[in-house]
Amino acid sequence: MSALKSELKFLFSGKGMPYEKVCLLVAMVVTVILSVLLSGNFAKDAKVVVIDLDNSAYTRELITRIDASEYMEVTAVINTPTDPKKLFYQDKAVAVLYFPRDLEKNRFTGAASNIGIFYDNTNTAQTANIKEAMQELLALDNAAASGDVGSTNDSVRGEVQLADRRLFNPQESTSNTETLGFLFFFGSMFFTFATIGMGPRLRLTHEMDRMVETGTPWEIIARLIPYAGCLIVSFVAGMAVLRVWGDLNFSGSLLAFLFTQIFYVVTVGMLSVSFGWTAANPGIASSRMILFIPGGFILGGMTGPVTYYSDWVVHVSHVFPLTWEFHFQRDIIARGAGLSDISALFGAFLVYMTGAAALLCWRFYSERRKHYAQRRKEAHAKEKMEAWAKNMAKEKLVPATGKEG
Repeated sequence: MSALKSELKFLFSGKGMPYEKVCLLVAMVVTVILSVLLSGNFAKDAKVVVIDLDNSAYTRELITRIDASEYMEVTAVINTPTDPKKLFYQDKAVAVLYFPRDLEKNRFTGAASNIGIFYDNTNTAQTANIKEAMQELLALDNAAASGDVGSTNDSVRGEVQLADRRLFNPQESTSNTETLGFLFFFGSMFFTFATIGMGPRLRLTHEMDRMVETGTPWEIIARLIPYAGCLIVSFVAGMAVLRVWGDLNFSGSLLAFLFTQIFYVVTVGMLSVSFGWTAANPGIASSRMILFIPGGFILGGMTGPVTYYSDWVVHVSHVFPLTWEFHFQRDIIARGAGLSDISALFGAFLVYMTGAAALLCWRFYSERRKHYAQRRKEAHAKEKMEAWAKNMAKEKLVPATGKEG
């Protein structure tokens, strides 16, 4: 009973993790917030781009029927030869349809025809509904053409078949999906654990007083460099293992990916320090990791397809840094994009990084104002004590020397 009372006293003392609050927060997040965010269980209105080289009445009718499906939304129709891989950059499409020339002609002459479809297989679950919907559309179209479902057009004899190709992860290896996602997730999580208590630690060792008097926020960022270097090295080592031992498809440039990682790691570090800044000690600060790291892992597209989420959920997910990391992973590592191909995405991330830097600066200069306010308060109290001592000395209640006579 003595041990129980002692531990209860420590639990509610505020000296460690506020577990009595964290456990309830986790329960509410899982049962309420995530049930709303993850309410969709199929790819509704997934983005589809059509490369229509035939540009006939038949292909336009097919495009209309595809767009009318609840599973697909045609976001663009291109009438010139285009590399389908580039249409997937920045998650602009989940599937690309390819209508070859003379598709309508072959349909009426009885020649065999194929419609090509390219799937983004960076997440193996996001295209399942599209595959099923396309098979149903073509089956109904072929049945109508042969007169099985009431067609009166006896001149239509050619059947159209679907020729599909899975891009970026054709072997459906977990090295390119879950395992790689966990590498970035756990690496970012333990990097946060290592840096989130920096503010309270500097305050407890009184280094914060010197820093806010003579330093700048750049001094905080400089302190993040050793941790950032360790994280980037761990990412490269982990990907090397997945490449040599596993089935990782690294299609892009390693230098381009490392360039983005410099900005990503610094951004996570600034957010980490900012979130833990006001904690009483590093232990309490560590519990705040849950506020901005796991959300990106859940909603970033590595565990569940982005196409399963509502548009507003996809937009909101970008407040979490891991969401941006998974964008870079899909575009550079999986799809082979260069920095010029993702310039819009990287520019948006720089805006996000600026927001993280502004938050850190606000924390730093708020601490400086508090520090100087405390100094002024102490100076004022000291002046009052000195004035009181002088008054008492004049009244000879206390000798001016401060010593007893």
